[in-house]
Amino acid sequence: MGRNCAFIRLGGCNLSCRWCDTPYTWDWKGVSDTAIAFDPRKELHRMTARKIIAEVRSKGVDLLVVSGGEPLSQQHRIIPLIAELRSTGMSVEIETNGTIVPHDRLIGLGVRFNVSPKLAFAGDTIGRRIVPQALERLNGTAGVAFKFVCRTVSHLDEVAELQASHRLREIWITPEGRTVKDLDRHFPGLADEVTRRGWNLSHRLHMLAWGEKRGV
Repeated sequence: MGRNCAFIRLGGCNLSCRWCDTPYTWDWKGVSDTAIAFDPRKELHRMTARKIIAEVRSKGVDLLVVSGGEPLSQQHRIIPLIAELRSTGMSVEIETNGTIVPHDRLIGLGVRFNVSPKLAFAGDTIGRRIVPQALERLNGTAGVAFKFVCRTVSHLDEVAELQASHRLREIWITPEGRTVKDLDRHFPGLADEVTRRGWNLSHRLHMLAWGEKRGV
């Protein structure tokens, strides 16, 4: 959080979280809490790997973060892109919901996975949002972190169950909120219990800085 980096956001997701803060990447039917049916023809733009690499390099940073949507849905397409950037010494982090097993070649490139399994209040069935094989494979990768979005202390009990069931390593908790008002309401109630459990506490720094404004 707070580190200068280049950011690639991919479209499409295999989940449908009610509170998703980026529904414009996947919600073409208006099923999220925004109730807005976004148009993929306006929201998604095809780009070649060559163009993306050139734009990332032009930023003059040493870290690339790949997010979504769900990036691992397109992992075979992004492997060549990541391979070239890694060959120049750039660090790469991939944000994933933890439902898709990463390809061995992608792991071999030395990327870091920031895994955000979804809890029951996200709305999807447990069979869709928790995939043991994927969590096991991701849990064995170097530097992996597991980030859970929570609203209340009761959600932390669900995190604890998942941690125990799948022996998850580094745990981070971040408050749910698409607005600064929501973050201010949820964050203080989580802080004491998160630290008591020995987990890590995070925030949505970009929301504090820019609010609900979308980047370009």
